[in-house]
Amino acid sequence: WYKQRWQIEQLFRTLKRQGLGLESSQLEESSELLKLTSIATLTAVRTLQLVNARDNDTGQPASDAFDDDEIDVLSKLQEKFQGKTAKLKKPFALRSMAWVAWIIARLGGWKGSPSETKAGPITMLHGLQRFNGVMQGWRLAKMWG
Repeated sequence: WYKQRWQIEQLFRTLKRQGLGLESSQLEESSELLKLTSIATLTAVRTLQLVNARDNDTGQPASDAFDDDEIDVLSKLQEKFQGKTAKLKKPFALRSMAWVAWIIARLGGWKGSPSETKAGPITMLHGLQRFNGVMQGWRLAKMWG
């Protein structure tokens, strides 16, 4: 269990000031704060799934955390972020969680160079936030057809 301490630390870091800012909430009702905490925790867990998958160590498919529409949009975003040189091309299999982590990290501001520090939870969170905005726009466009 002690080995998981770092995961717990990263979860709380993602929930707090550098990430979602949960401690800054001004909700007064405990039931509303509980709902907010639940939603924030789901977001933090999804973020940490991406961090854990970024090196392709988990072997998870993208479908563990992303639906078919999200995976389709990620495929389109990959084209935008794919670099011209071999070093800047995504190194992971399509539809893997590592593939998603690579794209989300790029959305979060990571440059994609192998010599750059790996994307951490805050970069992944920022990427997820941008991705969620893209998905809202995509769903609206699809709905209005």
